[in-house]
Amino acid sequence: MFKTIIDAFKIKEVRRKILITLFLLFLYRLGCWLPIPGLQREVFQSATEDKNGFLGLLSTLSGGALSNASILALGVSPYINASIIIQLLQVAFPKLDELAKSGEDGRKKINLYTRFAALILAIAQAVGITASLGSGALFDTRLWPAGTTGLASLFTIVILVAGAMFTVWLGERITETGVGNGLSLLIFIGILSSAGTAILNALAGISTNIDYLWNLLIFLVAVILVFALIVFIDGAERRIPVQYAKQVKGRKTYGGQSNCIPVRVNGSGVIPIIFANAILSFPYMLITLFSPDSAEGYNKILGAGTWLYIVLTALLILFFSYFYAQITFNPEDISKRIQQGGGFINGVRPGRETTDFLTKVSKRITLFGAIFLAFIALVPSVVFTVVGGNLTGLTGAFSATGMMIVVSVALEFEKQLESQLITRNYKGFLN
Repeated sequence: MFKTIIDAFKIKEVRRKILITLFLLFLYRLGCWLPIPGLQREVFQSATEDKNGFLGLLSTLSGGALSNASILALGVSPYINASIIIQLLQVAFPKLDELAKSGEDGRKKINLYTRFAALILAIAQAVGITASLGSGALFDTRLWPAGTTGLASLFTIVILVAGAMFTVWLGERITETGVGNGLSLLIFIGILSSAGTAILNALAGISTNIDYLWNLLIFLVAVILVFALIVFIDGAERRIPVQYAKQVKGRKTYGGQSNCIPVRVNGSGVIPIIFANAILSFPYMLITLFSPDSAEGYNKILGAGTWLYIVLTALLILFFSYFYAQITFNPEDISKRIQQGGGFINGVRPGRETTDFLTKVSKRITLFGAIFLAFIALVPSVVFTVVGGNLTGLTGAFSATGMMIVVSVALEFEKQLESQLITRNYKGFLN
């Protein structure tokens, strides 16, 4: 990967895109540290101490923006949840799915619907956070004296919503003018920032207690092993061999080649985990919006770390793994294309039998991928808590979801750079 980055900086056009990406990421991180005027930062910090809770996870994904009470505190969370809702609606409403597949105009309309949904969710989250943190101790009385609590709440909500939509705008600009998927990179840089801050805090704790050093070393070894497992599974795939028969047309012979259909073990990536977390955190958001006093009781029953939460997370990951596999891998369509190209799978008849065979393979591979995702989403968090000892900041910053996002985004960024380099080399060859 480092060689790819070095080669990319040697090409002026690609180097310009990388610098634009870095500049926009710097603007995002700057916004994550600019506080909203008139708020008590300590209230946000105490509310996000539990890194496994909804507000703690939201703060981790935004690189500590929520705990800093910054103008970009909501981060990309509203847009991610809006994208999930729109994708689910595409399955429920065929007309919406047809619109998404109708070309550039259809995709623009889907993006517009997603932005509107993100705006509505941003308003709901901003209202919920402002209401749940309590109006009494939330606002600084030097800027907001008694009697102006309502105006202060409205001001805070407007700033939070504007910051969320500005974050979406930054992500889109990175996608259009930079390298990689902008929103994914914003999450990526936020998680790395949270992890870096946690490591620095852990190193500071070692100066007061040398025993923390062993906890830190064991914890980092566990993190490296989990990273290695994620990278290994991310590249694992089942290759189904396809043989194409020879076809004679005139004086030329076509076909006679062998190819393969790659079926990835974890073809859905981290999306099922994100979907599961979003659905389980959505009721908490509604509770904090309409009944803030009930939020603590909800956490005891269905909060992160409870047995009910673990079971529901595993089931939702399994469901969304199969759901996403059906969207991205269509056995019937692949079978038709193989048959039209004069190909066949060894030992399997073309047509219906090929479709059934591909469906069977896809279900088995998806099952292993879903089990892996459930394992990554639940087990490492427990292991990190055990080996991390008193390093609670590290165990919260290095969540399994965050680690999978980091690996997926890093690999995707490398692929984007390689494609930019290949495209540039082809242009130079043709010119």
